[in-house]
This record gives sequence, C-alpha cells and structure tokens, in this order.
Amino acid sequence: MILSRRPDIERFLARPDPTIRAALIYGRDTGVVRDRARQLAQQVTDRPDDPFDVALLTDTDLTSETGRLEGELAAQSLMGGRRLVWLRLTTDKSVPDKLAAEALTQHLAGELNTEAFFLIEAGALGRESGVRKVGEKAPACATLPCYEDEAGDVARQIREGLSKDGVGLTSEALAMVVARMPKERGVVRQEVERLALFLGPGSGMTATPKDLESFLGVEPEASLADAAINAFGGRLADAQSGLRRAAQEGEAGPAAIRALSQHLGRLRKTLTLTGNGAGLQEAAKASGVFWKNEKEFLRQARGWSLSDLDLVQGELLAADKACKTRGTPDHLIAERLALQIAAKARRLKL
Repeated sequence: MILSRRPDIERFLARPDPTIRAALIYGRDTGVVRDRARQLAQQVTDRPDDPFDVALLTDTDLTSETGRLEGELAAQSLMGGRRLVWLRLTTDKSVPDKLAAEALTQHLAGELNTEAFFLIEAGALGRESGVRKVGEKAPACATLPCYEDEAGDVARQIREGLSKDGVGLTSEALAMVVARMPKERGVVRQEVERLALFLGPGSGMTATPKDLESFLGVEPEASLADAAINAFGGRLADAQSGLRRAAQEGEAGPAAIRALSQHLGRLRKTLTLTGNGAGLQEAAKASGVFWKNEKEFLRQARGWSLSDLDLVQGELLAADKACKTRGTPDHLIAERLALQIAAKARRLKL
C-alpha cells in the first residue's frame, strides 16, 4: 500500500492502522526519512529506545549474520509490549535489499511473529528494488516515499525552529533565508540552529534582511575552499586561479595546504564509512560536506580511492613542511601541490 499524499502520510504517522504490520519509508531526503521513521516508531512502541522491545539492524547485520533478520522478527517482546524490528538500509547494494524483501514477504504472510512491527528505513530506492516491490503491493505494509520539501515546508521548518529559541524573521528575511536553503531537511535543521545562535537564543529578536547581511554573506566557497575542491576535481586552471585569488586576499601557503588537507580528510572519512557499509550520500554528510558542494564531492568520492589519497597525503605533509621553511616561496609550493593533485584527479578520469 502506497501513501504518497501528505495528508494521508500525516494521518498514518499520527495514528497507524492496527492492521498494518510493516512500513517502508524511503527517499533521497534522508532527513525526512529519518524524521518519519522516528515518528512512526514512537507510535508503535512506548519505548523506541529500549533494546528489549526494539531490534535496530543495519545492512551489515543482514549480510554478516544469516537469518538474523528473520530471527528478530520471530522473537517475542521480553517486556510484554509490541516488538519493533527497525531496519536501516544505508546502501543501494542488491544483497541487503533482497534479504529485506524476503523477510518482509515472510512477515506479511504471517510466518513470523504477527505481533511484531517491521519498520524499514531506506534511501532512494529504484523501481527494481525488491523490498519496494513487496511493500507497494502488500495491503498490510505502508510504503511512504519521501520527496524533497517544498519552499513552504522549508519556511515552516525555519519558523518553527527559530521560535523554539525565541527569535524570528520578518517575511522579507524569511524569503531570503529560504532561497538560500537546500531542500534537505537534516541540513536545514543544522542551518536553523546556526542561525538561532547568530540571532541570540532568547533575545526575542525578529531579524530583517539587513540584520542577516553578515550571516548570509559568509560563504563556505571562499577562494581556498574553491581551490581545494577544484584540485581534487581535476580542474587545474580553476584550482590555480583560486589559489592566486587567495594569495591576493592575504592567504599564505600554509593556509592553502590546510584547505587541501581538510578536503582530503573529508574524502578519506567518506570512503572509510562507505567501506564499512554506509551509503555514499550519508557518509558525505557525516564527513561535514556543505550541501552546495555535495554533488561535486560525491563525484570525487566515486573517483578517488583510499590508496590514491594515501599517496597525496605524503605530498601534503612534504609541502606543509616546505611551506614553513624560512625563505621558501610558500604560495608557489601550495600552487604546485594543487596542480599535482589536479593532474592525479584527471588521471583518475575526474
């Protein structure tokens, strides 16, 4: 059963139909997926954080322990409440999807604990996804596709988030902030928290566009950040231009090396997380990638490997040491390093 209209989804999350024994919540906006899954979990069980009532599983649990998912769905609640089996599919790999689809089919057929509720939380599932096919066809499974928030949804989230801290925006200022926000709920939440701190929690301030000039004027795509992104993306001329612009703005070589090193660190963390089973987009967010850079960063993460980054790491350390040597033209060292990284990226077909 598919629930795609917002009123239907909100009614179901507020009061789930008792005949529904499973739910599949999926979509590209992981923030919306996570919020709706948490809301439903709170309706299913009084203790969503209690390990005696809730079994929280991931892709790794499915592939590393044969039959683990079916075992959890067959088990009875140790505390006498309704048992919740909560599965988070964080990758788009076919094996976890297949195993989840098989377990969902068994559960809906009544072969396991019929009193258990099976909640599946996933990313953007394609039409070929087995678990999506099972969930959409089964009357006892609520399937909730999550799409990006509209501008009105973002505005409501901003107003509600700021009001909790006793601050607000004029209609003109709200329009400005909404225009600058992504439509990914988790990122919006973080930006609203940052804005509330800027305005002063509890200050009662209602900010105007002029009040927000310094807040909105600080862009993360500064010259050094641009140079680092372009270097690892294989754009030699743009990387060189960014470094020269930074030099004109007074940024010395060590700062440029630091920006390159930070970008490498985010790539390394992302690849490490994906190697441990996390989805690429989720791993990028966990690595602190700014939402405006996400598309390019994901492209780079698909091209670089940990072994490639290890080679660059040695060059970064050598360049950093050279930049701090007295009399060394540090801006030239940083520029040469950025060009070397860009050349490597091009060889990786980036």
